[in-house]
Amino acid sequence: MRHSSTPFFSALFPLLFGRPPCRELKNLQARASGSDSISELRKALGQFVPDALLGRHTQSGRDRLFTPLVTFWAFLSQVLSPQSACRDAVRKAQAWWSLGRRLPVSTNTSAYCQARGRLSEQTLLAIHRQTAQRLECNVPTDSLWLGRRVKVVDGTTCSMPDTAESQKAYPQPGSQKPGCGFPMMKLVGLFCLASGALLEVVHGTLRVHESQLFRHLWPHLNPSDVLLADRGFCSFFSLSSLQERGVDCLMRLHQRRRVDFRGGKRLGPEDIVLNWTKPAQRPETLSAQEFSALPDSLTVRQIRLHPNIKGFRVRTIVLVTTLLDPIAFPAQALGELYFQRWSVELHFREIKTLLRLDILRCLSPQMVHKELLLHMIAYNLIRCLMQQAAICHHVDLSRISFKGTLDTLHHFADVIRAAAAKPRQRAQLYSEMLLLIALDQLPIRPLRSEPRAKKRRPKNYQLLTKPRKLMIIIQHRSRHKAALT
Repeated sequence: MRHSSTPFFSALFPLLFGRPPCRELKNLQARASGSDSISELRKALGQFVPDALLGRHTQSGRDRLFTPLVTFWAFLSQVLSPQSACRDAVRKAQAWWSLGRRLPVSTNTSAYCQARGRLSEQTLLAIHRQTAQRLECNVPTDSLWLGRRVKVVDGTTCSMPDTAESQKAYPQPGSQKPGCGFPMMKLVGLFCLASGALLEVVHGTLRVHESQLFRHLWPHLNPSDVLLADRGFCSFFSLSSLQERGVDCLMRLHQRRRVDFRGGKRLGPEDIVLNWTKPAQRPETLSAQEFSALPDSLTVRQIRLHPNIKGFRVRTIVLVTTLLDPIAFPAQALGELYFQRWSVELHFREIKTLLRLDILRCLSPQMVHKELLLHMIAYNLIRCLMQQAAICHHVDLSRISFKGTLDTLHHFADVIRAAAAKPRQRAQLYSEMLLLIALDQLPIRPLRSEPRAKKRRPKNYQLLTKPRKLMIIIQHRSRHKAALT
């Protein structure tokens, strides 16, 4: 399926943006609630999204062409095809309407946009958690780390259109001049290491530190989980609070904490157990009640690693963990586990680059939140396909390509929909799709070094240093740099 092909309910194409006779409308709406009304995406992914979650919030009082069921799958198709706009959806509906030789359809996108606005955010959140729970439940026991579930946390940012409402909710960076920047949202996500599932995301402005947003993810951690994080999340408060919840941590030591291996109880070479004392001064991010509830000391384990890997900028990494038993949790196993933290960077790259989360397109903060939830759902649905292919064909899930799965889904969705009236053929096509996903494995490239540098040079355009109405374009390219100084 090409980017210009937006999946929709094949039986509901005549309904989109038009008003057929009342009897025909009722007949088609009756089909919409059944199994006949299935789009390309719903044929391939419908087993992961229960219709009951969307049916709970069906609008009452009038007959709508865009029911929550129709709107959800249409909105999801736009997320999975980033170049697909609302106007493109209308054109698709017009083409199918013309094929049926019915009355012309309005080119106005208002009906579809209003339907997206009526989607309940709680419904989308329930669908997201349903997909995340499914991925979690299907993790094989042998994929766990020493019998423990590992969760990974990390942060990132995304931008959105420059509207007054979005600027108020998510102000642009202070380094950018007014009228020259875009609203920015800070995200902190919690992933499952074994399945790659995006379990939960919290968001805030750039002025809120990631560690503050991180606290909102703690209720989604279960006792006996192991949390894997970078040094930005490492603090006395986080380690002690999570330990009280029964959650163990493995983090890189914060850069402001002094490294000292001369004291403590020695467990091995550069592996010690020591006590951290409670900070004397209360951090601004903690209330007086939270600070007083902290213990006076915390026992942690500190390990120093010397990675000799090509491309690594650092030669020494100090880890801190609450996993104190050196027999049950050897230092080498902890080091290998920490280096798997890099997988969360790849997951964010898949969401931001392949699903285009880096630049959201909705114009209001309310719709931006729904678009963010749709990106989370889309990512987990692709992960569900990858997990199903890995289990069915006994391959390593980490070797399956996310981009390859997304491309395979795009191309097979049309064929699966065409076989809607033939259940056996449809099941066979779905099995072949899973086989191709399982066969599309990433090559093994140990110690691969890929510097973060661009080879292709950008166009020599002037930078917008003033609001667009006040900007004066200098015709001679060689004077661009002089004009900025």
